[in-house]
Amino acid sequence: MNLVAVMGAFNKGHGKCDCGKCKCDQGWYGDACQYPTNCDLTKKKSNQMCRNSQDIICSNAGTCHCGRCKCDNSDGSGLVYGKFCECDDRECIDDETEEICGGHGKCYCGNCYCKAGWHGDKCEFQCDITPWESKRRCTSPDGKICSNRGTCVCGECTCHDVDPTGDWGDIHGDTCECDERDCRAVYDRYSDDFCSGHGQCNCGRCDCKAGWYGKKCEHPQSCTLSADESIRKCQGSSDLPCSGRGKCECGKCTCYPPGDRRVYGKTCECDDRRCEDLDGVVCGGHGTCSCGRCVCERGWFGKLCQHPRKCNMTEEQSKNLCESADGILCSGKGSCHCGKCICSAEEWYISGEFCDCDDRDCDKHDGLICTGNGICSCGNCECWDGWNGNACEIWLGSEYP
Repeated sequence: MNLVAVMGAFNKGHGKCDCGKCKCDQGWYGDACQYPTNCDLTKKKSNQMCRNSQDIICSNAGTCHCGRCKCDNSDGSGLVYGKFCECDDRECIDDETEEICGGHGKCYCGNCYCKAGWHGDKCEFQCDITPWESKRRCTSPDGKICSNRGTCVCGECTCHDVDPTGDWGDIHGDTCECDERDCRAVYDRYSDDFCSGHGQCNCGRCDCKAGWYGKKCEHPQSCTLSADESIRKCQGSSDLPCSGRGKCECGKCTCYPPGDRRVYGKTCECDDRRCEDLDGVVCGGHGTCSCGRCVCERGWFGKLCQHPRKCNMTEEQSKNLCESADGILCSGKGSCHCGKCICSAEEWYISGEFCDCDDRDCDKHDGLICTGNGICSCGNCECWDGWNGNACEIWLGSEYP
């Protein structure tokens, strides 16, 4: 903080500013005319007014004058300031460059606030990615930077951990999107009363045990079916209750996401999102979707009706478009048709433009690739709206009905 700023902060009508220096009225002195010449306070009362929240007089960085702290700035730098001399901007000076925040940020009360692209206690490190890319990586599904619960540094969120033990942060996730406090009946950082004791906390949302419901599983549910009977009814011919795409309550499935008509069926067995490509086009624009499967128009075929039966290019032209970077046709794991690779149906996990991807590399949850809540794109899960996590296992959409 420069001297002019100090004057502006403390000069309360006890002098005039002349060319950057205060000319004090009679009875006042100090760089900003903040100290009275005569003091009618006892030394005890004066010292009491100068104690900070830790009960230290002027933070051990100044002396007390009539109930006001005079900060130690003998070198004239003005870097020690504050009502109780609690701010020491000397902490921001880079040892090597001797500049405030290395010349790449601003100092406020001893802490550096770095410019975009720089980080570190004294802004001494430069990011190896662009500020735009850093912001993109830190943006949570709701469009906020680190969900407004953390700080973005070079594309990674550092969450504001409110758990004093440091064992498990109440706030966590790649973009700080999970807040376990939302699962507690009455928030107490030392309590384990998650979901009222009747459910499991999943990224700040309660998954209730059979027989309980409510935002925090606080309400008992009257159901004539046992837990096993309820699950069997919700499971049907699927391996998982509600096909892994819904919530089972008393033998009935509520499909996720709520209100999305693309997921339906008695056991949520139909998922028409599977008919869409990564751009959201249904069946390539050449067919209709029926319970998660494309019914192609005449002249088209393929899982997403993406291949024309007639081809207007020569075989040589077609093969040139199907060669991968190593010069192998469809990576040796498929056939070429009209310049596009058709991956081997026997190896269901092979995918990609040149059949060069292995969908087994995608994360699983409950035994399902991408938990059934997204598309595996060359080893990475592309989650559908409302879902997040490496395996799309975390629901962040609207409240369950």
